[in-house]
Amino acid sequence: MPDQHTGLLKVLGRGDVLALSFGAMIGFGWIVLTGEFIDAAGPGGAALAFVIGGVIMAFVGLTYAELVSAMPRAGGEHHYALRAIGPKGALVASWAMVLGYVSVVAFEAVAVPETLVYLFPDMAVGHLWTIAEYDVQASLVAVGIVTAVLMAGVNYVGIRPASVFQVVAVLFLVGIGAVMVAGSAVGGSAENMDPLFTGGVSGMFVVLVAVPFLFVGFDVIPQSASEIKIPYRLVGGLLVISVFCATAWYVMVMLTAGSGLSPSALLESELASADAVGALWQSRTAANLVVLGGIAGLLTSWNAFLIGGSRLLFAMGRSGMVPTWFGRLHPRYRTPSNAILFIGALSVVAPFFGDPMLVWLSNAGAFNIVVAYLAVVVCFLVLRRREPDMERPFRVPAGTPVGVVAFVLAFGLFLLYLPGMPAALSWPEEWPMVLVWWIAGVLLLLRLPRVRPGADAEERLLEALRARKGASPPP
Repeated sequence: MPDQHTGLLKVLGRGDVLALSFGAMIGFGWIVLTGEFIDAAGPGGAALAFVIGGVIMAFVGLTYAELVSAMPRAGGEHHYALRAIGPKGALVASWAMVLGYVSVVAFEAVAVPETLVYLFPDMAVGHLWTIAEYDVQASLVAVGIVTAVLMAGVNYVGIRPASVFQVVAVLFLVGIGAVMVAGSAVGGSAENMDPLFTGGVSGMFVVLVAVPFLFVGFDVIPQSASEIKIPYRLVGGLLVISVFCATAWYVMVMLTAGSGLSPSALLESELASADAVGALWQSRTAANLVVLGGIAGLLTSWNAFLIGGSRLLFAMGRSGMVPTWFGRLHPRYRTPSNAILFIGALSVVAPFFGDPMLVWLSNAGAFNIVVAYLAVVVCFLVLRRREPDMERPFRVPAGTPVGVVAFVLAFGLFLLYLPGMPAALSWPEEWPMVLVWWIAGVLLLLRLPRVRPGADAEERLLEALRARKGASPPP
């Protein structure tokens, strides 16, 4: 059944929603970054840092949960901001999150072929050029391009094939988690985990600065709200549950990997979690199985963010903030096909930059994700004050205090990316990416007419744009 506002098909059930959100948050960092985390904070310190990070994300997630139940429209924060702070604020929130989503999709296009090298060491052939002392190989570029085309193709032909793929991949991931826990119980060593805590507060910061990039994904649920067929009160609850599930996953990875190898051995490993499981089971096959789990995580997050990013661009196109080309639905598949093609094209380009692009994309994307989170929390607080009687099927207890705490915590994460801070963006790689993106965003802002916030802000914005252009509004 099509959604009355967008024409998107309502097909996603409980399992689809949970798999979409959880799979989005379980990407590849749990394999490749584990050694750095444990070296900096120890197994216990890294696990504790993820608990703290999960709490921060849970507070932000609660604000999302209430808003998605009240405004179940494709585009999520785009519509929250339109109603709470107006079109210009909506463009800032949406533009920030689009870069976050695109950065993750491009990250996966680079990471998938890089991961396959672990299984097939001789596949990296055909030197193209060198970027930041990294040799870009033609074979890896080809794998990234082919995978990008396939992922875009699955999403292009419908939300149902994309959601089925997501569920199957997430179930495989859960199976890998069981292998890791069982391996730790069978072959884990307490000596490898000694000391549990190292590095103090600064060590935990190494983990915390990665939280926005590793936990981003629960916000995909609001982006696809128009395609969800379950009661919206349950959607809000599933969003929060998915955050707790992701927190449990990351804690499990830190503790099981920490029991398999010493911190120094994990740090030296390129794929620390896989090598740790290989040591736990004393089996290369077990390690390879975890690598396959990592590839599954890459694909679930890739799939989810392609869904989320395309729906957000679709919503922006429908409201006239970006070219209306992005706001068109495929007449047969009922998908935002043009937005999918655009993001897919960007992911095709990413493999040409090789491994250095992974760090640049993750940091630049994480910074913008935090900006979007701050905007959503502000929307939550504004609407609680301005529209206390607005229907909220999922209502957060002690809403205003929760919103204030969420804002303070998210703002703390934001500060970590500024110059002189632990996660400061680098120059001339990451800051230029952010600056170029926001120069384009400012140009879009300048063309928007002044429109007051409110429940009908989108309609008034379209009328103002139509009056300015003397043309019909977007379909």
